Amino acid sequence: MTKHDIQIKTRDGVANAGLFRSANASPAKAGVILYQDAFGPRPALDGMAERLANEGYAVLVPDLFYRNAPYGPFDAKTAFAEEKTKIPLMALVTGTTQEMTISDSGAFLDALAAEGITGPIGTVGYCMGGGRALNAAANYPDRIRAAASFHGGNLASDAADSPHRKAASIKARVYVGMSGVDRSFPPEQSARLAEALRVAEVDHVIENYAGMAHGWCVPDHSVFNAAGAERHWKRLTTLFAETLILGQRSRP
Repeated sequence: MTKHDIQIKTRDGVANAGLFRSANASPAKAGVILYQDAFGPRPALDGMAERLANEGYAVLVPDLFYRNAPYGPFDAKTAFAEEKTKIPLMALVTGTTQEMTISDSGAFLDALAAEGITGPIGTVGYCMGGGRALNAAANYPDRIRAAASFHGGNLASDAADSPHRKAASIKARVYVGMSGVDRSFPPEQSARLAEALRVAEVDHVIENYAGMAHGWCVPDHSVFNAAGAERHWKRLTTLFAETLILGQRSRP
């Protein structure tokens, strides 16, 4: 496994990112952008990127909070429970808008291409990253073939930048894994997202992980659930294998 630290020039500055590749898979089958949760890039996300990279993908983990660097680090188990970290963390999350990440995502895609990863691209996001993975697919439909969200919040809210509003632009296959009970993605939003994707004729699955709490996939989170995380890995790797690898072979 190799991790290459790179810097990506964006419209607003320079974002640090980690690019993960398996030493046993060169060139990479395809590329993946992993969009962080609220706590930013850290060893837990590095480990998740390494697991994906071992499937044969080149995995980019960009710092979405780069406009406010340096910041943190934040402990995923306690950051929202302690006022001294909750306030600055919320400022980072709310101050990094969907439109910012949509713009950045063009630079992320270009960075992958510059590293020789010119094949199909998938996106996956956790928590705040879930909506960004879907919005990236909507805004770069000719480059992104698969998009996944796990415990993503506000995927079909009343906000102008809510991902469901751009469903008609998505060409990728979409997978949404939702927590059993999640105030950031309540049943009415799930129904609204499902309807938007169905009307837009997007190939999609929305799956309810009953008994899982928001954050269950990420190993340093206080609600991490090992069995639920393995289920998520099975769904994610199947999605990418079918769309990025088999889909690539089936194209003329």
